[in-house]
Amino acid sequence: MENCCDEKHPNYEKHIPRLNKITGQLNGIKKMIEEQRYCPEIITQLKAVSSACQSLEIIMLEKHLESCVMEAFQSNDKNTQEKKIKELSLLYKR
Repeated sequence: MENCCDEKHPNYEKHIPRLNKITGQLNGIKKMIEEQRYCPEIITQLKAVSSACQSLEIIMLEKHLESCVMEAFQSNDKNTQEKKIKELSLLYKR
């Protein structure tokens, strides 16, 4: 799908440390599974990773709405606006 803001995607580099933390948590979960740790301990860690991913998703969605989607609707180009609506719809059908 074409992007209306190809030239200026939001910069998410400041979130790399958060992704590194999530990666570390996943590696810890893998080790817990290999060590056959108690199920609720593993599930607790899985829920923490899920929550961290969801928080990052919300941040990225907000930035996307503030930049790319806002730009599409300020352009008054109906075709571009429809593409953004379909794009968001597809994201949440997955």
